[in-house]
Amino acid sequence: MNPLTLSLVLTTMISGTLIVMTSSNWFMIWVGFEMNMLAIIPLLTKEHNPRSTEAATKYFLTQATASMLLMMAAITNLLHTGHWSIMKLTNPMASIMMTTALTMKLGLAPFHFWVPEVTQGIPLMSGLILLTWQKLAPLSILYMITPLINMNLLLLMSIMSVAIGGWGGLNQTQLRKIMAYSSIAHMGWMMAVLTYNPTTMLLNLYIYIPMNITTFMLLMLTSATTTTSLSHMWNKLPLITVLILTTMLSLGGLPPLTGFLPKWVIIQELTKNNNVIAPTLMTLLALLNLYFYTRIAYTTSLTMFPTMNNMKMKWQFKNPKQTIQLPLMTTISTLILPLAPIMMILE
Repeated sequence: MNPLTLSLVLTTMISGTLIVMTSSNWFMIWVGFEMNMLAIIPLLTKEHNPRSTEAATKYFLTQATASMLLMMAAITNLLHTGHWSIMKLTNPMASIMMTTALTMKLGLAPFHFWVPEVTQGIPLMSGLILLTWQKLAPLSILYMITPLINMNLLLLMSIMSVAIGGWGGLNQTQLRKIMAYSSIAHMGWMMAVLTYNPTTMLLNLYIYIPMNITTFMLLMLTSATTTTSLSHMWNKLPLITVLILTTMLSLGGLPPLTGFLPKWVIIQELTKNNNVIAPTLMTLLALLNLYFYTRIAYTTSLTMFPTMNNMKMKWQFKNPKQTIQLPLMTTISTLILPLAPIMMILE
């Protein structure tokens, strides 16, 4: 992509997200969402092939539908209250439509169908942007209107998301689809605690984004898109296999790694509010996520697939890709758990 075009696209995408995060008017929020959606389409179709075109079309149609629902909810609320203000969402029907629109943009169940398909059809870098940056704008709006949304609806969606994020990834061998189902499950955990303690949701988001970035950095470094390609990594990049093992287990929420911290805090917060059934179900369903992460870690690091003799020394060749940020990101993704008391105090 032309550097000037790329800079224009990135600037528009970032500006759209910032407009959404800083606005208190529904119309400006809708404008920010539209800017963000239209700017990311060229990034999704960066590799010109039918799969990326199909993925971009699916993304556009889903996001356009969500934007239409958002505008409809805003107009319904305007007719009821006479206000465009974000904090005047008092009409129950408008509140339900707004929750539906924002969860559709996030890819929360039952509006999750587009997330694996779109992520699978686009490059790894575009997938990283889709599963991290694109979550910020809808989450910021949900954070601001938390007292005004339907708590039971959001909790039901969150439990469904954790379930589908676990079950959907069980039979996948494509790493991008696995990361997409992982994103659905993590969004479910965030939405579950949003109505009780929005700050805990932010803590989960702050931890999820570095873990996701680290995982995608490792996949881009090795140019891996399937579990089969990961299985041959031990004779090319032996150290990277260990990093992928720990990062994947952290993403699955296995103690004593960083990924256990947000789940621990969310379960604690839900039980404090006399909600025992939801965290119990979510904890059991999280084992499904941990299973397919463990399977990837096993395939990558704990097995040695038969190879030709002329492949044994591939690890000696210099890798041209830069890995300067990798040590810091891996440390953040795996070793933050001892700082949990400080984080909980700051929270």
